[in-house]
Amino acid sequence: MEFNNIENYHFNKIENQVPLQPLKNTVVLPYTATPLVIGKKKSIAAVQRAMEKDRIIGTFLIKPEGLNKDDIDFDDIYSIGTATGVLKLLKMPDSSLRLLVQGLKKVQLEKIIKSEPCLIGRIEVISETYIRTNRVEALLSNLNDKFQRLVSISSYLPDELGSAVLNLDDPFSVVYMIASIINIKAEERQKILELTELEEKLQMVLSMLNKEVQILELGGKIQSEVADEISKTQREYYLREQMKAIKKELGESSSQDAEIRELREQMEGLDLPDEVRKVAEKEISRMESISNVTPEYAVIRTYVDWIKDLPWRISTQYNLDLSQAQQILEQDHYDLKEVKERIIEYLAVRKLKEDMKGPILCFVGPPGVGKTSLGHSIANALGRKFIRISLGGMRDEAEIRGHRRTYIGAMPGKILQSMKRVGTNDPVFMMDEIDKVGADFRGDPSSALLEVLDPEQNGSFMDHYVDLPFDLSKVLFITTANVLQTIHPALRDRMEVLRLPGYINEEKINIAETYLIPKQIQEHGLAQAQIIFEEAAIKNIIANYTQEAGVRNLEREIARICRKVAYRVANEELKQVEVINELKAREYLGPQRVFPESARRTSTPGVATGLAWTESGGDILFIEALQMPGKKGLTITGQLGDVMQESVKASLSYIRSVAHLYGIKDDFYEQSDLHIHVPAGAIPKDGPSAGTAIATAIASVLSGRAVKKGVAMTGEITLAGLVLPVGGIKEKVLAAKRAGIKTIVLPSRNKVDLDEIAPDLIKGIDFFYVDRVDEVLNIALSNKLH
Repeated sequence: MEFNNIENYHFNKIENQVPLQPLKNTVVLPYTATPLVIGKKKSIAAVQRAMEKDRIIGTFLIKPEGLNKDDIDFDDIYSIGTATGVLKLLKMPDSSLRLLVQGLKKVQLEKIIKSEPCLIGRIEVISETYIRTNRVEALLSNLNDKFQRLVSISSYLPDELGSAVLNLDDPFSVVYMIASIINIKAEERQKILELTELEEKLQMVLSMLNKEVQILELGGKIQSEVADEISKTQREYYLREQMKAIKKELGESSSQDAEIRELREQMEGLDLPDEVRKVAEKEISRMESISNVTPEYAVIRTYVDWIKDLPWRISTQYNLDLSQAQQILEQDHYDLKEVKERIIEYLAVRKLKEDMKGPILCFVGPPGVGKTSLGHSIANALGRKFIRISLGGMRDEAEIRGHRRTYIGAMPGKILQSMKRVGTNDPVFMMDEIDKVGADFRGDPSSALLEVLDPEQNGSFMDHYVDLPFDLSKVLFITTANVLQTIHPALRDRMEVLRLPGYINEEKINIAETYLIPKQIQEHGLAQAQIIFEEAAIKNIIANYTQEAGVRNLEREIARICRKVAYRVANEELKQVEVINELKAREYLGPQRVFPESARRTSTPGVATGLAWTESGGDILFIEALQMPGKKGLTITGQLGDVMQESVKASLSYIRSVAHLYGIKDDFYEQSDLHIHVPAGAIPKDGPSAGTAIATAIASVLSGRAVKKGVAMTGEITLAGLVLPVGGIKEKVLAAKRAGIKTIVLPSRNKVDLDEIAPDLIKGIDFFYVDRVDEVLNIALSNKLH
């Protein structure tokens, strides 16, 4: 049968109404023969109807969304299909039909006119014509050549197919024939069928054919390389075995034997636990039985090296001199009394009980207060080695526990890597930024840390790579964090939390004079006799150039002055000692960058000073209230969270209920709108502790009485006018001290929190303790009307 002359076969003219055969994952293309299996009742009825009439059916591909439907309708199939003639039909015992069909013409389905007992559709035959251009000829030639190449390299296509395609004259026949042979999806065949231009069909089929040829050529190349490699490996193994036998006869040992002998000698000289030694001996014995050129040999050798280099029983000699340890801690860091006491207590107990387990400490505080550097000082005071890793941004559990040896390039996690690097089993181990550990599809590092930071479990820590219990109980673990809220609750429960609050200005001056200035003078190559900082200059830098809880920016500003002085010394411009006073500090650092705003901001009614807790320590914030003509409008701005917005509404409701007590008209809200704003607007804010400040600001603007200068407050309020306790009192009070606040109003139940603060740190501040909002207003509001 000639494929390009199929219309002269015994099929009659294609009628405009034909039985329809929806097909799953199969596209019958014009001029091609395709086998089909028909099992559904309607499909069998369609074939039977066609056999009774002209043996022609319309085949159409089912769309993806219609694949699971039992009853197919017009929207579930593609509208472009093929009028197909049934060449052969075979009935099977299970009542299904096996067909061999021939694609006749491309058709378009216009409508389904009948659905029982089978689908009958109205179709229109699409005549496909083309103009034979040079480009069409070139594409056709390339397509034929590439198909011949496919036939020659494929194992599943007979050579006769190449000749059959070459004998086709009609370009459409060539396109459809090749598209029906190559390995492509049904949707791609449907797209080829739907294209109207011959040139587009040729380009698409050529692109798909190119891809299949490339895949087959690459597969052949890989197969050839694998066969060559196997042959080469077998040859090398045979030669090496011969070499080994010859050397044995001559009494000579191979490099592999020497390597294994050296490993055994090293193992004998190590103090290893019995279980570890047993595993190491087993792995070394495996190395003897395989060639040293195999990949497995290198994997085993790396594993044995890790076992050999880990400090299983290597400890350091402790410094048990309590006074010397105290002196080192005092020398390196100012204040931090609670932390220093805890370390000395640990050392004292260690002196009495040698086998005590190491504590798990967590230093929590704002940036720049010395959490990380404190770890170095503790290691020096204890006479132990120090190791530090950063957990910030860590998302893969394997970074803690390591990868199993089955993976290529596997290695232990950071815990055992650090222990190998430090060389002892009792270092001071600092884990920075534990509050910034993440989690994703690779696991949760916080969960892996639960075993590491649990004194009851870390005596037998199991790394996935080493797969042997390693004793971490002697390690003094110290973690650092800016906030506790983001740390896994179970992990937080395992750690002893020590808080490092921010410093007040007097402490910063002491730290600068004792630690920062000598350090920066030395690091910039200056002599103590070349530069002197006056106390007034340090105060000026703290007040006008930095705004922080710690001293990191203060150190940067001091370093900036030292650099400029070093430049003048190196340039021989400076012949005498440079005294840094206020004027010189301003000359080196430029214009003032920080301005105290408390007095200026609260000089008009409607502005109150609140106290806030942030990740960087405490801070002050201003609550602004504005009254304007309107009717019961309330606008809240400043990126306030849901809790803080509820505080605004509760404050307004309370003030309305007691308006008459403060000279405010009872119906003020009928003729007014209120706007509550909390600068800075770009920073999100939330929490209930600003309740008293919000209520004070609203009462101030409505009564026309400004808030007294230097007054700040914190506390949650209720609709009944109660003031409830809040957290972060220590950080808030220190922030108020830095900002020059003279009066602080606190909830009475927060009075006990002041016991954590040294009396000299809050000297000069008057504290008022309240239980009700009216007490706050009586303290904060001035009697003078504006």
